Amino acid sequence: MVTIKQLIWARRYKRAIKKADNLAAAYKMKYFVVLLGGKLKVVPKQNFKRLIREGRMKRGVTIADIESRALYITA
Repeated sequence: MVTIKQLIWARRYKRAIKKADNLAAAYKMKYFVVLLGGKLKVVPKQNFKRLIREGRMKRGVTIADIESRALYITA
């Protein structure tokens, strides 16, 4: 049985994927849908690279780690 929480999550997830695809098509960049702070965020790959380079991410975190944990990655 599907609960209301699951329906809301599915809708938010579909919206995030649609947003990521639209942004990727418009700006020709790779976008990730990730869970940050309990919410779905659409973030470009370049932002993660910049955060890692500036040392804002935990030491040892790589783009490959983030890609493996991303819920969706645009092509």
